[in-house]
Amino acid sequence: MGDRDNFLIQKLIFREKIIDGIREFFKKRDFHEMFTPTLVPIPSCEPNLEPFKTELITASGKKEDRYLIMSPEFSLKKTMALGFENIFEIAKVFRNGEELSSWHKPEFMMLEWYRKNSDYIQIMNDFEELFGYLNGSERMKYQGEDYDLTRPWPRYTVEELFGGKIPENEQDFFQKFLNEIEPKLRESRKPAIVYDWPVEMASLARVKKDNPKYAERFEVYLAGVELGNAFSELTDPVEQRKRFEEEILLRKKIGKSVYPIDEELLGALGKVDNMAGIAVGVDRLIMLLADSEEI
Repeated sequence: MGDRDNFLIQKLIFREKIIDGIREFFKKRDFHEMFTPTLVPIPSCEPNLEPFKTELITASGKKEDRYLIMSPEFSLKKTMALGFENIFEIAKVFRNGEELSSWHKPEFMMLEWYRKNSDYIQIMNDFEELFGYLNGSERMKYQGEDYDLTRPWPRYTVEELFGGKIPENEQDFFQKFLNEIEPKLRESRKPAIVYDWPVEMASLARVKKDNPKYAERFEVYLAGVELGNAFSELTDPVEQRKRFEEEILLRKKIGKSVYPIDEELLGALGKVDNMAGIAVGVDRLIMLLADSEEI
């Protein structure tokens, strides 16, 4: 067995250890693990995402479109509507039409968890606890740099990071965020939770009651890497339908494929009054914990 084989074995064992740790963390907190479908009849409508499409052919020759999931989110929300309190899933997900990089592949692993009668503040606390549980320390070394993980992690509103003047154009917003704000977050050598995003950028998030310009959404960053995207979930089916319709119009405008609205999801949302959840890139999480340059 050569050095490369030994190296790959150690990487796979480390990956197994982290995934085992994720399961242990949630099982100790009375979360139920879910196993939802990977192949679905309706993908999400998000304007900037594109699914992998395939075709289901029955024994009788009937053909129907099917899609590999870009996230288990819709299925998990339907599961929450059955009456679960806390659930999680570690799922393989697929996204088409995106650039390949050391931090992103078309097939990757996603962790999602949801809490009933909760909000995005609780999910922030969950994430901090999870990372500390997996890391085992309040310090982390990544690519030669030391990071302070002392809780609570620094939290910044989007408005605060932009100095109060948020660009109205989404392209200008992300250009400034990527080129100016993210590098400063990395230079701090601390994690950062960025919350209260403009309502136009949170299609599945609940609007803040005290300030309807913003939605209860946060993203978490560490070492320049975005690790998770979370919401106090929108559970109003009427408002959610309106947002889906707006996203469909936007997809048409930018020349992307259009998919039907998931009526089953809308029906499920009306059965859950309060819910919060997050999607976390497991490969990126492992990359940081393993001090690796790429996923």
